[in-house]
Amino acid sequence: MLTDPGRTHFDAEISGLDALDLAEAPRIGLGRRIWATTWPKLLAIAIALLIWQLVFWSGWKPDYVLPSPSSVFGRLFSEWSKAMEGAGTTLRRAGVGFTIAVVIGSVVGALVSRSKVLRSGIGSMITGLQTMPSVAWFPAAIALFKLGEGAILFVVILGAAPAVANGLIAGVDQIPPLLVRAGHVLGARRTKLFRFVIAPAAVPAYVTGLKQGWAFAWRSLMAGELIVLIAGKTSLGQQLQANKDLNDMVGLYATMVVIFVIGVLVDSVVFGNLERFVRHRYGLDDSGD
Repeated sequence: MLTDPGRTHFDAEISGLDALDLAEAPRIGLGRRIWATTWPKLLAIAIALLIWQLVFWSGWKPDYVLPSPSSVFGRLFSEWSKAMEGAGTTLRRAGVGFTIAVVIGSVVGALVSRSKVLRSGIGSMITGLQTMPSVAWFPAAIALFKLGEGAILFVVILGAAPAVANGLIAGVDQIPPLLVRAGHVLGARRTKLFRFVIAPAAVPAYVTGLKQGWAFAWRSLMAGELIVLIAGKTSLGQQLQANKDLNDMVGLYATMVVIFVIGVLVDSVVFGNLERFVRHRYGLDDSGD
């Protein structure tokens, strides 16, 4: 059987293009991926510590006001068990408050995003709640719940839930109308449309709302623990206040380091991995993992 030389050449070129399109990016090992995301943070921390040390050496403030990094970290390691006890109490409160805020914010966001009446009625109220400083809620929280855990959780929830709700609302608003119409064509209505079309498409913006909600919750919690001191319960906020009252600046900065490290770890380990998973799952990155 005779073959056309031109046709054979054309088929060879097409097969080459197919092979090019199907080529997979080389996979990067887990260790290299961890190092690639870790070393910039380590470099930033090293630069911050160097600046801190240089300011200390400059004599801008006396050492009882601005201690050196070595004295602060020395205190932190010498009182490690005390710091971890406070961190445990604070993280427990953060976990409980943020979980409740996520549930409330998700339900409110889902209802408001799908109802024009609710959107026009309370949509702007959600943003108003989000912009209110957390400390503004504490007089009411103390009046309602006294000086107890309830007052702290109340403010944490009010700080985080609006951000979660706004994240979901923004995600629903950014869904292409063509996607919703396609869901209607396939027979999805009301609950099924939201469950199988709208909610999955809104996940990237919703994750951003969760991250913002955690930031509001963490800041509200720190303010709450500084104001509401509960006897017999050691927390990071209580340690900050105690060190301030005793003019123990070394202990104060050591506690601030713990608060900062927890914030960085939660952002990197929890929300960083969640964001990378969502980007990869939705084809928003170009990695070959």
